[in-house]
Amino acid sequence: MANFTKNAIRASFLKLLDERPLNKITVKDITDDCGINRNSFYYHYQDIPSLISEIFTREIERIICEHPSIDSLEECIEIASSYAIEHKRVILHIYHSVNRDIFEQYLWRVCEQTIITYFRTAFPDRKLSPEDRAVLLHYHTCNIFGMVSAWLQSGMRLDMSRYGNRLCEITHGMIEEMIRRCEL
Repeated sequence: MANFTKNAIRASFLKLLDERPLNKITVKDITDDCGINRNSFYYHYQDIPSLISEIFTREIERIICEHPSIDSLEECIEIASSYAIEHKRVILHIYHSVNRDIFEQYLWRVCEQTIITYFRTAFPDRKLSPEDRAVLLHYHTCNIFGMVSAWLQSGMRLDMSRYGNRLCEITHGMIEEMIRRCEL
C-alpha cells in the first residue's frame, strides 16, 4: 500500500507540474489530485522539495541501471539531456523555481555518472594517476553540466542532440589526447 501511495503522490505531482509552475502547487493540490489526505503525504514526504529530490534520485538510479556502459561522449550528452527532453515543462518549471538547486544537484550527478561510466567503458586499460583521472572526470563533467545548464537557461530551444553531435565532431580526439598526455 505504501508503494502505491508514494507512486500516486509522485504521479500527481508530476502531472500538476506539467500543467503549472512549482510555486502554484501545494500539498493540498497533490493530495486532492491523487485522492489521499495530507497526513498520508506527510507520512511519505517531509515537503515538496523532498518529493522532488526523491523523484530525481529514482531517475538517477534508473539511468545507472539502464546504462552500465557508455561508448561515446555523444551518448553522455544524450543521457544527460534525455529526461529533460521527455519532461520539458516539468523540468523548466523546477529549473525556474526556488528549488532549482535540487535539479542542479540531480543534473550534476547524472553528468558525473555518465562521464565516469564513459571513461570506464571507453578507456578501461588506460593507466592514469588518481589525481589526473579525477581532474579529467571533473573537467568533462563540468563541460556537459554547463552545456545542459545553458540549454535549460535558453528554454531548451536548441536541438541538443544535433548540437551535441556536432560538438563531438569538432572536438573528436581531444579526450584521447588528454588521456594520452596523462598516461603513466
